[in-house]
Amino acid sequence: MPLCRYAGLLAALVVLMLAAGCTGTGTDSTVAQGNTSQTVTITDGFERTVTVPSPPESVVCSGSGGLRYLVYLQSQDLAVGVDDQEKKEQVMEGRPYALACGSQFKDLPLIGELRGKDDPEKILGIGPQVIFKTGSTGTSYGTSAAEADKLQGKTGIPVVAFPYGSLRNDAEKTEMYAGLRAMGKVLGKEDRAEEVIAYIEATIADLEARTGDIPEAEQKAVYIGGVSSAGAHGIISTEPAYPPFLWVHAKNVAAGLGTAHADVAKEALVDWDPEYIFIDAGTIQMENDGAIGELKTDPALQGLSASKEGRVYGVLSYNFYNVNYETVLADAYFIGKTLYPDRFADVDPEEKADEIYTFFVGKPLFEEHNSEYRSLGFTAIPL
Repeated sequence: MPLCRYAGLLAALVVLMLAAGCTGTGTDSTVAQGNTSQTVTITDGFERTVTVPSPPESVVCSGSGGLRYLVYLQSQDLAVGVDDQEKKEQVMEGRPYALACGSQFKDLPLIGELRGKDDPEKILGIGPQVIFKTGSTGTSYGTSAAEADKLQGKTGIPVVAFPYGSLRNDAEKTEMYAGLRAMGKVLGKEDRAEEVIAYIEATIADLEARTGDIPEAEQKAVYIGGVSSAGAHGIISTEPAYPPFLWVHAKNVAAGLGTAHADVAKEALVDWDPEYIFIDAGTIQMENDGAIGELKTDPALQGLSASKEGRVYGVLSYNFYNVNYETVLADAYFIGKTLYPDRFADVDPEEKADEIYTFFVGKPLFEEHNSEYRSLGFTAIPL
């Protein structure tokens, strides 16, 4: 497909998605108008029926990622309390929403500890009209209908809960979209929720359109190492279903190990010997720069072709207090340009990243964000 058609495809897909509305979101709703207030009744991500003020004047977000979604939906000014993650002074700040809006969160009252460890008494003292509660399914910091009911029972405040989701597969993408739509319905931000979903879908479609016709024999063999997961990790930390590899039709040598974060044996990495290695820049928080130091000094890794031939590249860390979706999309363009430069001849990955950050969190953040990681993102890493 000629490069000039990509922009048209992206725009057309956004329009198409926006026109699709809220079909299939699982947020069937009814609106009741009283004498002095309006409410909306929704079905949340755990099939709970919840009636909330609509639109609310104040909210809090419990669990990793909930506040990020509030920023995506341009409703951060409604937050009246935060968990302790938002008050920490980070040596490295891996959350674009916090870089864009964190200053307004740090002085808000505390609602509890990170990852959904709520303090009902503190929340009651703040008195938000709605509590949003989220977390990643299958992890120790996930949430459930039972936890939402318990929090609602203790506070008397309506709790809208949903799984956080991801872009790793269709099931988790459905979770993510349903969560955004449920939150959007409560906030009166349905249009913005659909705009976010449409942007994601159109961006993925653009990436796939650029690379979808590459014959399997010509697809590059790749590996992502040093992937952050509840902290920094070394070279063996990877994502078998790393979305950018899927979208640009690269062969993830760790594919087949499931969809969740995985640790692989160094012997397996040596055996796979991928053509290209990408390193999550968050690894530098470890001693000796984590995965980068291992590639430089570990005798077991000295024979890797990518290391010897200068095909090791840094990408921005996307997993910091849950998935930063804007960074996943931005990383995909850099990876696509690195592997298949002719297919991305019209793309400057840094400019594209700023476009993506601006859409999601309102500011072009690439340079500031990358500087947190010693500017190792979107560049070759010398070994």
